[in-house]
Parts: sequence; structure tokens; C-alpha cells
Amino acid sequence: MSTLTGTGKLLRLILRRDRLIMPLWILFLCVAPIGLASSIATLFPTAAGRQEYYETSINNATFTALYGRLSGSSLGELVAWRSGFVPVMVGLVALLTVIRHTRTEEEAGRRDLIGSTVVGRHAGLAAALLATFGATVVLGALLALGAMGQHLPAGGMVVAGTVFAAIGGVAAQLTESAGTARGIGVTVLGAAYVLRVVGDVSGQSGGAIGWLSWLSPIGWAHRINPYAGGNWWPVALAVLVAAVLVVVAVALSARRDVGAGVFPPRLGRAAATPGFRSPFALAWRLHRGLLAGWTIGFAVLGLVLGGVAKGVGDLVRDNPRLADVFARMGGRAGLIDSYLAAIMGISGLIAAGYAIQATLRLRAEETGTRAEPVLATAVGRLRWAGGHLFFSALGPAAALAAVGLTGGLTHGLNTGDVGRQLPRVLAGALVQLPAVWVLAAVAVALTGLVPRLAAASWGALGVCLLIALVGAALQLNHWVLDVSPFTHVPRVPGGDVSAVPLVWLVGVVAALVAAGLVGLRRRDIPVT
Repeated sequence: MSTLTGTGKLLRLILRRDRLIMPLWILFLCVAPIGLASSIATLFPTAAGRQEYYETSINNATFTALYGRLSGSSLGELVAWRSGFVPVMVGLVALLTVIRHTRTEEEAGRRDLIGSTVVGRHAGLAAALLATFGATVVLGALLALGAMGQHLPAGGMVVAGTVFAAIGGVAAQLTESAGTARGIGVTVLGAAYVLRVVGDVSGQSGGAIGWLSWLSPIGWAHRINPYAGGNWWPVALAVLVAAVLVVVAVALSARRDVGAGVFPPRLGRAAATPGFRSPFALAWRLHRGLLAGWTIGFAVLGLVLGGVAKGVGDLVRDNPRLADVFARMGGRAGLIDSYLAAIMGISGLIAAGYAIQATLRLRAEETGTRAEPVLATAVGRLRWAGGHLFFSALGPAAALAAVGLTGGLTHGLNTGDVGRQLPRVLAGALVQLPAVWVLAAVAVALTGLVPRLAAASWGALGVCLLIALVGAALQLNHWVLDVSPFTHVPRVPGGDVSAVPLVWLVGVVAALVAAGLVGLRRRDIPVT
């Protein structure tokens, strides 16, 4: 029997299970770029208007951090630039899809059941990768057809999906926990995004680390430039790297037992220490690694992004026209504040991913049948849940404090004004917390009330990310924009601060958490 025996049948099973989810995310990622083409054509119908918009945006570090570097003023180049979020979203969906159909299946015990039939060892991994690669190709084809419908050349923004699908395949082999595998994959995606941002901003301001963009699969997708003559060798590079990673994933799969990971879990003490007798202590043991990793990552992010903030103000130094535009925004200081506020907003969205991951640990403990032994003791459900939810709130706060402190300190040292810049940047980071907690509260509510849909909280984060990146460009109605809690967060530093929206967000958090805890207290555990 071949190691790939049964791949076709498992592929059909995956497509049947994802018959709703997969078409939805494909259409979700198609609508925004196609809508952007129509929106930009309406807003800037003439070449002169597009050229003016290009000259205003080309040296805006905030736009560069969000969308990438702008290569020209044609309609296609503007659409490709404003669609810079597509590689990130495709990469996220691709790696989560592969992990869901590999490591999650093993953790739930379904892989053993399927493995007892005539199925090869690598059939499950191959089917998951083929399904994800196929969905990525379909998405790329639909985006190309949409572009040609707007009389534009076909692009290549989805190639990052193949790389991150393969990264998901590798992550699924490293650990026996699906949550940890997702954490590894999302961390790699976040690192790729940071490399792209730092490289693009540095290259735009004449810095020495612009080459960092070439270390990121997201950066490769941005370098294709289908509307500026085409630069298609990054596609070959992405395919080559994906192929290498698939080979690595297969090799790792061959050397581990089913259900186990390449790195075995570290064994604990034979007997618990006196301090390990409470639900909070158990939650600390489960969350401490995640907390340390995210906090260190955010600290590094702050160091890097804060370090390039001073150079952002120099972008308009030799361009009188841009200097006049940004003078109306507050001058050089206003441009830097706008950049810092945007970076803190991005950090808030990333921290929301951490908050959701920490919250869903509740559901992972439940489905892994590890909650029942705890609840069989004198521990109540609310005490058990409270231990995990403490880290859902504390973890993002610590991570955002880290990015605010290191970013403010680095920027303050560069400008020689630490005393002023550090508290301003730190406030810009911490003001994101109520919005981050809203998404964590959504995960709590789903876990308590509709546990089978708990993972849909990641979809809420995707909606918020899409609104943040393209909501204004698509001229969405204000009630659509207001769906995202991040729309209500004050822009700090540089903007006016009002406590009213923050109080409302905290109220929403309290209501959602209360509803989720009531549902958790009343329903059966576990619900599979």
C-alpha cells in the first residue's frame, strides 16, 4: 500500500466538510479587491487625479505599512497596492485550513479512526494541502477574471497562500497540540508581515534594511507588480519554497507517531507543588509560554517599528508639494503621529489574535477531555473559566504594553525626547485594549452559548481586519464600519481622546462575557 493511498477520498471528505466555509472565504477575499477597482475608478476617473493621489501616497509611511510600496499611478497599480492585505488574509486562511484538517484531526482522535482503514500514512496531509492549494488557485483565478472584467491585467497576489499552507503542514508535525500548531503558524505569518513592513518603510525612507522585505513571502507577493511590467520570478520562488516545505512536512510526518509531535511535550512533576492547587495556577501553567512568546514578539515589534518612526518625517523633506499637503495634517510631527497611530492600530489587531487564541484554550481543554477531571473536583465552572479568561485579558495588555514601551523608548531616544514620546506611544498601544477585549469576549460568548462555532471568532477578527484595510476605500456605509470595535478607538498619538467610546466597548465586553459564562454554566461539558 502506498503512503498516499486514499488521498482522493480524503480530499472529497475535506471538500464536503468545508463546502460552506471554503466558498465563503474565497468569495470574501474576492469581493474586496474587485470592489476596490470600481471604487478607485469612480473616485479618480482621470489620469491626472490618479497621479495626484499617487504623489500624495507614495511617501506616506502609514500607507506603506498597511498596504506596501506603491509602484505607479495607473488604475491597476493603485488597486494592487490597496489590495496589499490579500496575501496576509490568504496566508492566514491557508495555514489554519491545513492545520484544521491535519493536527486537529489527530488531536480529536479521528485520525486514528481513519487510519484503521485502507489509508496511507501521508494521505491526510496530502489531501489537506491539495484542498488548500486548489482553493488558492480558484481564488487567484476569480481575482484574475475580476481584474480582466475591469480591463486590467491578471495579478498574482495569492501566491503567499501556497507558502503558508506548506508552513501550516510543517507546524502540524511539530507539536501534538492543534492550538500550539496554530500559534506557530500565526507567529510565522506575523513575522513575515513585520519583515515586509519594516523592509518597505526602511526602503522608502532610504534606510539600510529595505532588503528585509525579500525575506517575507508577503513581500514576494507585493514584488510581482503585474501592472508595472510584471516581475513573475517571485511566483517561482514562492512555489519552490512551498515545495521544499512540503518535502520537510512529509519527512517530519514519517518520523513521528500518529497523534504525537516531533517535539514531545515536556513532562511535569510527579506530584504537584503546593502552589499548583488552584484553577488559576493551572491556567498560568498552560498560558505562560504563550504569554512570554507574544510579549517578547511585541517588544521586538516595537523596537523595530519605533526605530523607523523618525525617518518617516524625513520623507517630505525634499518634496515641497507633499510638505504642503502634510503641513495641513500637522506637519512633520503630524505625519509621524499618523504613522505611530497606524502602527498601534495594527498592533491592536494582532493582539486581538492573541486574545482569541488564549480564550479558545477553554474550548481546547473541553474538547480534549481535560476539563472534566478538573471540574470533577471542588472547582466550579466559573472558577475554571476565570483562570483562563484572566490571561485572555492580561496577555494582550502585557503584549500591547511591551510594544508601546519599546516603541516609545526607541522613538524617544531617536528624537532625544523620551519623556514626551514614551507616554504618548504607550497610550496609543493601551487604548487598543477595549477593542481587543471585545473580540476576546466574542470568543467567550461563542464558547459558552454555541461551542461548536467557537472557532468562528477568528472570522470576526478577519472582518475587523478587512474593514480596517479597505473599509474607507470601498466607501462602506458608516454602520458597516462601526461593526469593528477598532473603528471606535481614538487615534493616539496625535488625535483627540474621548472616554465615551471606550466605556461603551467595555460595556459590550461585560455583556458578552456574562452571556458566555451563563451559557457555560448551564450547558453540558464537553459538547463535541
